[in-house]
Amino acid sequence: MTDPTPVFDDLRDESEELDRLVGELSEEDWALATPAAGWTVAHQIAHLAWTDRSALLAATDLKAFGAEVEKALAAPDRFVDDGAEQGAGLPPARLLAEWRAGRDALHKVLSSAPRGVRFPWYGPPMSGASMATARLMETWAHGQDIADALHVMRPPTDRLRHVARIGVRARDFAFGVRGLTPPEEEFRVELTSPAGAGAGASAGDGGGELWTYGPEDAAQRVTGPALDFCLLVTRRAHRADLAVRAQGADADRWLDIAQAFAGPPGTGRPPKGATE
Repeated sequence: MTDPTPVFDDLRDESEELDRLVGELSEEDWALATPAAGWTVAHQIAHLAWTDRSALLAATDLKAFGAEVEKALAAPDRFVDDGAEQGAGLPPARLLAEWRAGRDALHKVLSSAPRGVRFPWYGPPMSGASMATARLMETWAHGQDIADALHVMRPPTDRLRHVARIGVRARDFAFGVRGLTPPEEEFRVELTSPAGAGAGASAGDGGGELWTYGPEDAAQRVTGPALDFCLLVTRRAHRADLAVRAQGADADRWLDIAQAFAGPPGTGRPPKGATE
């Protein structure tokens, strides 16, 4: 069994990196618009804080978490935005403090949870390691929104392995959420780690570790830089702007709809230079 410890440490490190990005921002910067329509930098951090609180309740207070699920069922199209809106209205210093406290408390609970324990969630129940992986994916993705708003380039790290893994595992969900029948055959996915290639490179450029998923002899294949694949499956960049390539009709279709997160796909990002 794979040791889940690295994902807990990686989640902490990913959060701390984002904290360094926002920790010294002015109030004007907290109000900057991000690529997510209607969401400022404050909304992005508020969403992370809100989700951390929900995860903490799921792990520690089933009754309270059940009440949160009821709220979600009552307003499925609004409960995420409502949570972000509420937090975004706080003074930045208080929002930052609440995010820090919440994520620290969640780290302690998830990293100390016994193996095999599964926590309820808005979808299927998850183990502590799976919940931490999902939190890392969201932290990285919403951190990308903030970096884009601030016009900051974030160096990619090998923590993207967790994001890539979710993106691959969520393949069938991406088809199903759009009412499409998932392909029966597995795909081969080969991604170059950030140590070997940045955005715009290809999986064959060499120099970095190759992250592989699926059978080596699969007819349907996806290749490219891990960073680009993660931007694709979190829908933080348009496929046309990324160096991710498909071989096979089903794999090609997947790259148009891939997503690593639960819920509706949203509109995604337009290609660079497109008129919005």
